Amino acid sequence: MEGLGSVADERAPAGSRAPVPLPSDGGTGRARLGDAAHRVKLACRNLWKIFGPGAGEFINARSGEAAPAELESATLIGAVRKVSLDVREGEIFIVMGLSGSGKSTLLRCLSRLIEPSFGSVTFDGRDLLKASEAELIDIRRHKMGMVFQHFALLPHLTVLDNVGFPLMVQGIGKVERQARARAIIELVGLKGREYHYPRELSGGQQQRVGIARSLAVEPEIWFLDEPFSALDPLIRREMQSELMRLQGVLKKTIVFVTHDFDEAIRLADRVAIMKDGEVIQVGTPEELVLHPATDYVAEFTRDVNRAKVMSAKSLMRQPGDAGHGGTVRPDAKIASFASEIVAAKRPFAVVDETGAVLGEVTPNAVIDLLAGRDGAGQRP
Repeated sequence: MEGLGSVADERAPAGSRAPVPLPSDGGTGRARLGDAAHRVKLACRNLWKIFGPGAGEFINARSGEAAPAELESATLIGAVRKVSLDVREGEIFIVMGLSGSGKSTLLRCLSRLIEPSFGSVTFDGRDLLKASEAELIDIRRHKMGMVFQHFALLPHLTVLDNVGFPLMVQGIGKVERQARARAIIELVGLKGREYHYPRELSGGQQQRVGIARSLAVEPEIWFLDEPFSALDPLIRREMQSELMRLQGVLKKTIVFVTHDFDEAIRLADRVAIMKDGEVIQVGTPEELVLHPATDYVAEFTRDVNRAKVMSAKSLMRQPGDAGHGGTVRPDAKIASFASEIVAAKRPFAVVDETGAVLGEVTPNAVIDLLAGRDGAGQRP
């Protein structure tokens, strides 16, 4: 698979507190998911990908319903099973799971790099499975960007020519092609390396070239399949920061595959957790940690640093009579103000955009959370 191409019910258990829908901007410029302006960009319904002889006939004969035992008896493998998802415009939607869970296969079905066995995939309201080959090529060339784990840069081309390659495929002239390529190269921080060859770049720089190449076509949706997993930890974190910076500028719709929940926490607006080809739960990182739908999701998120996931709104209580040592926004992560509130030894007021007090977070509640004690937020 090329390193880059210019192609292309939630459940919550009963509990003391229902999941709280949170804004996911936090000053980063990312989409506020509750905003009605952020329409559905990409969707799938009852999507299946089955491998094995007669897979299509098998699932069509059952109208898109098949139990695992039926697949096994037919010697078929259900790589993606009955998946229904909505990806909203401008959000980073992360698909994650362990190896073999079906996440990369799902991404390839959504982009129609491989043909689903059953179901529908709609992009801007249009069913991609009904698009002709010519229409699909046009969509991939002009509206989809893809980045994969392996960079697959063309070794005989310079950075400038690698980035401009998908524009050449589109038939764009050399002057315009190079001008657009130079602008994207500068955007990803590689200005001055336009005439370097891939062998002269570090791993992180090569991945930046891959990212630049996918952005050169100005895609409406961006598919990234574990793009940073082959990088060293420090470079990987640098590339995560670079992705967030680019998203703040470009505000693309992104479908991002990873097996790393820490990466998902840092990047995601929403996360879909997969197991055995099925999507088990969809929600914000905070919702998944606080309200896991199954024991599997709970185990998946068990070792997460909750201070990086939980917001002030989740930990706040009704305001008391005592004064406050500071103020925080409802969507501020606990880790962002933990040291200040502990040092102040006084509650912080949680305030909305108008300055109205919604509640308060106490130092003891933060200490309990950091210490991993049950009942965080309950102590006075």
